[in-house]
Amino acid sequence: MQTPFPCTQCGCCCKQVFRSELTAYLDRGDGSCKYLSSDNICSIYEDRPDICRVDLQYKLFFSSKMTWDKFIEINVDACVFLQNEVNS
Repeated sequence: MQTPFPCTQCGCCCKQVFRSELTAYLDRGDGSCKYLSSDNICSIYEDRPDICRVDLQYKLFFSSKMTWDKFIEINVDACVFLQNEVNS
């Protein structure tokens, strides 16, 4: 059983969808996801786009390139970067 992605539900990734062409279509006009509510919860979480599903992205694009643990490590580093960007 793989360790789940340690998401803190801070919303920082959802507040910066403008940073990637893969998520730019979700931008509500201020850089944040149009589905992000004021309490940092995804309003369509159960039906969220595939790009927002860490485990699916790993399975589809990265499982042949790296381990799940390495993938988590890279994504946690990206998460910390985004948190620093939002909080600075």
